[in-house]
Amino acid sequence: MIHQTWKDADVPAKWREWADSWRRHHPGWEYRLWTDTDNREFLEEHYPWFLSIYDGYPDGIMRADAIRYFLLDHFGGLYVDMDFECLRPVHDLLSGHELVLGREPEAHTRLLLARRGGLDRIVGNAFIASRPGHPFWAHAHRQLVAAHRMPGPLDATGPFWLTRALGSAPDSGTAPGSGTVTVLGPELLYPGLSPYATELFGPQEIDRDRAYALHHWSGSWATESAGPPRTTTTRRVRFWANQELQPFADGTLDVDAQRRRWAAGAPAPRVSCLMVTKDRPALARRAIACFLAQTYPNLELVVVDDGADDTLEGHVRALDDPRIRLHRLAPDGRTLGELRNVAVDQAGGSYVCQWDDDDLYDPERLEVQMAALLSLGADACFLARERLWWPARRRIATSCGRLWEGSMVCAKERLARYPAQRRGEDTPVTEQVARTGRIVSVDAPELYTYVFHENNTFDAAHFARHFEVATDICEGGAAYAERVLAMAARLPLDPRDCVHAETEPVTEPAAGPVTVPRGREAHTVEPAPSPAAERPPVLVLTPVKDAATFLPRYLNRLSALDYPREALSLGLLEGDSGDNTWDMLQSVLPELRAEYRNVTLIRRNFDFRQAGPRWRTGAQRQRRSVLARARNHLLAHALTDESWVLWLDVDVAGYPADLVQRLLGAGKDIVVPHCVTAPGGPTYDLNTFVRQPGSGALNWSQWIRDGILQPPRGFGRTYLEDLRGQELVRVDSVGGTALLVRADVHRDGLVFPPFPYQHLIETEGLAAMARDMGTACWALPTLEVLHPHRASELPKAAAATIS
Repeated sequence: MIHQTWKDADVPAKWREWADSWRRHHPGWEYRLWTDTDNREFLEEHYPWFLSIYDGYPDGIMRADAIRYFLLDHFGGLYVDMDFECLRPVHDLLSGHELVLGREPEAHTRLLLARRGGLDRIVGNAFIASRPGHPFWAHAHRQLVAAHRMPGPLDATGPFWLTRALGSAPDSGTAPGSGTVTVLGPELLYPGLSPYATELFGPQEIDRDRAYALHHWSGSWATESAGPPRTTTTRRVRFWANQELQPFADGTLDVDAQRRRWAAGAPAPRVSCLMVTKDRPALARRAIACFLAQTYPNLELVVVDDGADDTLEGHVRALDDPRIRLHRLAPDGRTLGELRNVAVDQAGGSYVCQWDDDDLYDPERLEVQMAALLSLGADACFLARERLWWPARRRIATSCGRLWEGSMVCAKERLARYPAQRRGEDTPVTEQVARTGRIVSVDAPELYTYVFHENNTFDAAHFARHFEVATDICEGGAAYAERVLAMAARLPLDPRDCVHAETEPVTEPAAGPVTVPRGREAHTVEPAPSPAAERPPVLVLTPVKDAATFLPRYLNRLSALDYPREALSLGLLEGDSGDNTWDMLQSVLPELRAEYRNVTLIRRNFDFRQAGPRWRTGAQRQRRSVLARARNHLLAHALTDESWVLWLDVDVAGYPADLVQRLLGAGKDIVVPHCVTAPGGPTYDLNTFVRQPGSGALNWSQWIRDGILQPPRGFGRTYLEDLRGQELVRVDSVGGTALLVRADVHRDGLVFPPFPYQHLIETEGLAAMARDMGTACWALPTLEVLHPHRASELPKAAAATIS
């Protein structure tokens, strides 16, 4: 007998084929699909003592987990999840056994949730075969009762619970390996990793000839994705209330009391969530997902979009949800305040709520705030504190206490008009509501996550000031990863955020003898990044000298970038030129300033004229020292409010139009493309490399010249030409031909050392300094920029594309 369960008889199409695979391979077996109604009726008839626990589970997945342990006890047979595909008959796999289960892939034990649970193996509960009345099930039922108050399905009813129940079975006859319980290896039933584990550890080859079945991990714990929104069983929050700035009440609010009033028929006024967005479809989709997960029953979402990108419009149309209304406006430069007024005018609810497109909202946010607002007869409700999240810095904290403007839920009739400001427009509105009305502040920071993503209205310095006065700060490590995964249980996080949280920065070994530079002995590889969808402000910086030959091509290539000009700034430093480079730059300066967001042109002579070839060993220290000083001088004078700095050499001959997006898409603080002499050809920039395994044992001191390390090509180093099959690789050093650096890392003190730093200088010294500051360097071996050794080496086809 084959058992499967679904909430009703209407099984989604994507799973029907997998369900049919079991019947196809076992034509003589009885098949039973159990619905939620069937499951409860079965328990009521055969195990009524368990109903109080079964009905009390806060999540449907817990009931779906638990019922299988009773069906198998009563009927016996084979239980399989809906996302399990049968590859061949399992008769011989089960023959002679009484209870058969399978282990999940070993890699799953390396995920944070498993490590935190101290599990050295995970027994899956998606495939279980049992004879009726196996003695293990009586023990399992007792363990379900003991674990029913565990906080999540993994530990209350799921694979973690099952693994521990097997380990604690008192009868040796039910212990794994004793003969009556058989736990099969993952290659037979769970040969593939979950999508989340695949992102972390890379794909794993599946031997379909050996496997009997394949679990597709749809909606499983190992995807670490947000589950269905759920209401907490009890909810009490601290609050304080003011009338025209004078306090009149404080205490604890019982949200359940208001829930009971709504359930009894009390009115739930409509709330209009107002979202203003522009050309940020990925963020906007996430905010819409937060809206759709809200537990408050009477909502609408008014979206005002004045961007040129119509991606979001298509997404809203596909959702076909009448509660979501999108209004497209011409991109005519209206301020944020003016756009917020448009949204208010379109609102149909008696209450309005600011719904910023780049923040995250717990499913209970509006339910809790409306309960507070209605219970206390207030005009508006604010959150007193918020969660602060800076994914790129791996930082989470709880904010200080204040009236957080973005958290406001307010009676529409009490809302003042927003001033025509591009930022800070909500502060005067908040102050007016607080000054003239009755407001309540709720202390529930988990309801609102204020996210810094490099393209916020306010810059990084503004966000850093919030962290300076925050509490409960968590920066990196396992504690940070645990918090992110806890957020993912309720919020629609990008899986890459979870991967980034779980992937610990590689700890560098302590400094050894001066003759052996520090390195990792192995490289770290990550999955291929996607081009960034957002467009934060980027500053392109280029030091130039004797560059008259290269400037026309350099400026043409820059103009060919498909990055928006209003987000692209340019900084150039000329020095010590013997040609007309400075005059050329001055002549094109008006055109550049008309095209780009901001342009800085500096002249700084270092009185350095090089004799002989620039690659000569004896010339490296002085040449690269001057270059480092030029870079640092340019950085200090050109960087203003940009989020990123792209260092780009003037003699780079070609690169793709989406170079900036692809570098940003790596999601790393420091990243370089692969600089090659010809498309698909050898590496040009040998300053980007990975230390080879065992290189720490080499005699590096023999290659120190003028105080800096200058080994021959390939000595203990692997270059990007040998890593082309990999998409994103951690490297030990970077070159400056094309180099993207998060601006805040520079602001924190990262510069190009103009003197030997650990026997390294300029870009190599920058990489070593970054490592000591806790920032890793990465490279994209498949993203090529072209830099031929000489202009004559430029292929004709390539020359045509960059002229």
